[in-house]
Amino acid sequence: MKKRRLEIVVLSDIHLGSYTCHAEELLTYLSSIDPKILVLNGDILDTKKMENNYFPPAHLKVIKKIFSLAAKGTEVHYITGNHDEPLRKFDPIHMGAIKVSNKLILKLNGKNTLFFHGDIFDISLRYSHWLLHLGSIGFTTLLRFSKLKSRIFKKIGKRNKPFLSTEYQKVRDPNLIAKFEHNVAHLAIDQHFDHVICGHSHHPKKQVIETKKGSCLYLNSGDWVTHKTALEYSFKRWKLYHYDNDKLASFYMDEELKSMDINELIATITNKADKKKQQKQ
Repeated sequence: MKKRRLEIVVLSDIHLGSYTCHAEELLTYLSSIDPKILVLNGDILDTKKMENNYFPPAHLKVIKKIFSLAAKGTEVHYITGNHDEPLRKFDPIHMGAIKVSNKLILKLNGKNTLFFHGDIFDISLRYSHWLLHLGSIGFTTLLRFSKLKSRIFKKIGKRNKPFLSTEYQKVRDPNLIAKFEHNVAHLAIDQHFDHVICGHSHHPKKQVIETKKGSCLYLNSGDWVTHKTALEYSFKRWKLYHYDNDKLASFYMDEELKSMDINELIATITNKADKKKQQKQ
């Protein structure tokens, strides 16, 4: 069966290493697509849960599949989130063909598009709004405040709990989600972005949000904990993908993953990146 060719696929809040991750369904989805660009928009690895030494074969296969896509030419961007925060200190860095960063900016069909995880608003939804008024440094300022809060909480022995986390899926506050979405849109509009794409809230959505300064298209890729959703961009349009509504996805299986070694994949990606550098020189 032919794989669906897509320009961009956005995934977030997979939480590999946690008991709530739907890794097998995600592996099936990844095996059914052929994207030019794959954006991993934060909380792909759940480093906080991995301390329990829980990382089953299906979770490893997802990582192998991502490396396999990169080896075959898919441009992979790994944007850091609060659950994979240890990677933030390396921003930006290339792991072979995979680029790790705190945010990504692309121009798609003339539209300025901002990708970031969204947890920077966890410094407090009450205060993040006025911090945005600091001007064009809004994103950088929020990220610095978020890091500072994490360090302070760690020193005093308290947990830096996100306003919406996988442990509190049943107590979501619609008002908090709406506030989060508005603040994200406010940041994007203030910095002249037409589209803004985030995760973190685990709430898949596509909506035009307006403020006094203008409007932008707000997109959230949801999660692979509860919703099993992704964002797909093709033919100059964004759409929300729902795994549970895809009747064809279950027919896709990747035989190569059964025999492919992770070290072989890493070597392939690294060699490919080295060849590109040599060609540029």
